[in-house]
Parts: sequence; C-alpha cells; structure tokens
Amino acid sequence: MGINHFRALAAVIVTASFVVTACAGPKHPASETQVPTPHVGFDYQIGGPYHPPSGVSVVSRDHTADPAVGLYNICYVNAFQTQPGAERDWDPTLLLHDASGAVVIDPDWNEALLDLTTAAKRQRIAAIVNNWIDTCAAKGFQAVEPDNFDSYTRSRNLLTSDEAQQYIRLLSAHAHDRGLAIAQKNTAELADNRRRNGLDFAIAEECAENDECATYADAFDNHVEVIEYTDHGLAEACSRFGDRLSIIERDKQVSTPDNEEYLRKTC
Repeated sequence: MGINHFRALAAVIVTASFVVTACAGPKHPASETQVPTPHVGFDYQIGGPYHPPSGVSVVSRDHTADPAVGLYNICYVNAFQTQPGAERDWDPTLLLHDASGAVVIDPDWNEALLDLTTAAKRQRIAAIVNNWIDTCAAKGFQAVEPDNFDSYTRSRNLLTSDEAQQYIRLLSAHAHDRGLAIAQKNTAELADNRRRNGLDFAIAEECAENDECATYADAFDNHVEVIEYTDHGLAEACSRFGDRLSIIERDKQVSTPDNEEYLRKTC
C-alpha cells in the first residue's frame, strides 16, 4: 500500500436528498477511451498545478484544477474517503461508523472513510463522485484517478475488498460513459481483477519500495505511472523498470515549485 498524499481541499455539500445532475453529452464505449502512453514523461501535480517540466506529456491534477494544455491529463478525485475535515459536509449515513458509533478515520490523513457496505449506499456515494467525474470530462481531462481504492485495508475490517470493487465498477462504468479512461490507484492485491473492475491503467505509489511494480506492469501491460518518494525508491524503479514504465520521484506533499519542499526527479 502506497502513501496517500495531500489533496487540494474542495467543499462538498451532501444531503440525504441529494439529486444526481449528470453532465449533458454523449456516452462513449470503453473502447473509445485512450490510456496514457507507457514510458513517457510524467508529472504528479495533485498538490497544485504548475507549468509542466520539459519532456512531460502526462500530468495528474486535482479535479478542482484545469488540465494542462496540449498534454494527456488525469483527473484526481478522492473517491473512497472524504477530504480532511469535510466529513461534516456529508450525509452522516454515508460515513463509515464503528460499533461504538464513531466515524472511522484514516489516521494518516485525518480523512473519514465512506460507507460502502450496502448497494444503496454505494449507489448514493457513486452519484456524488460521478458528478466530479462529469466535471473532469467537461474540463477536457482524458482520464480519472479515484484515490483510496485500498481504504478497506484501513477500515478495521468493516469494509471488504468485494465492496470496494463493486463500488469502483460504478465509477469505471460512468467514466467510460463520459469518454474517460480510469486508473487503478495502488492496491496491487487487486490488480489481477482490473478488467472485471473496468480499470484501464495504474497509478502506483512506491511500488519499487514495496516490490509491487512488476505486479502492476504485468496486469496493465506496462500502462503504469509510478511515483516514488525516496531516492532509493527512484533508483530501484529506474534500474528495474526504467525502460518500460513512466517513473518519477516527488516530495511527499507533492508541492509546487514555489515551495521549498518541492522535488521532482526522473530516470
């Protein structure tokens, strides 16, 4: 499991009477979507957009940002957890609660987990996230990156991998209807199910550090964007997969170049 990173905060107002408002436009079969070209220049900008470095042709940005002109753009959405502190904006019945009634929080990022335990709740949550996917399509992104697919591993056994997969299939079907490819974010243990789950390519954090890059490369036919967060991870990824995959090292806050913590390296 890789590290989930800083996300640009976006206010989300959700009530029990939420009404789905789908973006107008034609639907597209999955065969019409385009995945990122393997082994090309990549940049991970979910902490804030900036002018892509020379040689970059694929960029991932938050859904609140605009795509980079002339490049292949991946749209980040936090699909399985709330934004930090935004759980108060959600219908409480869509948040995961433990036996004591407390909301289950991802301790690393202070994000509430969403409750995927019933088909009805999965449908309601997907309706919200699919509105964000509609925004991605309307802005001109080519793909979507639903983060925290692996949140069931942090749910204190209250969620299952099957529930996570049933939910992501709702997102992948909607993304394909909007002409967008959809990425599997981390979760190497489910990579072999990528076709059944409707997932087109992978975004893998720290796969070299966790010895998972081969799993993604094999499952997704080298259509993998790799983000490492240490020099050691970058060296390992480049030495073993530098001729096959798109690989970068970023600082852990995926900051912008005007921040003193900013770091971006590649093979």
